[in-house]
Amino acid sequence: MAAVTQTATPVTWSKEELAEVRDRLAQEINELNADILKHESEIASGDVTQGAGDDQADAGAKTYEREREIALTLNSRDLVAQNERAIARIDAGTYGVCESCHKPIGKERLQAFPRATLCVTCKQREERR
Repeated sequence: MAAVTQTATPVTWSKEELAEVRDRLAQEINELNADILKHESEIASGDVTQGAGDDQADAGAKTYEREREIALTLNSRDLVAQNERAIARIDAGTYGVCESCHKPIGKERLQAFPRATLCVTCKQREERR
C-alpha cells in the first residue's frame, strides 16, 4: 500500500502570481472608478431636479435613491483605496504578510480576498472587539 503524501500550499508568491494579483487589483480599480463616475453623475443629475413639485412619497423615494448612490460611491472609493494599498504592498515586497502579527496571511485567503491585510487569526481577533 503506497503512502499518500500531501504537500502544503507554498506561502511564497512567484513573480508571475504577484503580477497576476496586481493586474486583477488594477482591473478592479478601473471598474470601480467607472462605477464611481456613474454614481457621481447620477447624484449630480438628481441635484438639478431635486424636489421640484414632488409629493412626499416622490421626495422620499428620491432621497432614498440619492443616499443609496452616495453609499455605493463611498463603498467603491473604499475598495479602490484597499486595492491601491494592496498594490503598494506588492510593490514594497510586503504583500501576504499580516500587518498585525507579521506572519504569512495564507495564500488561499489572499486568493479569495486579495485585499486582505490580516491573517485569519488576527482578523477574528479584530472582529471580536
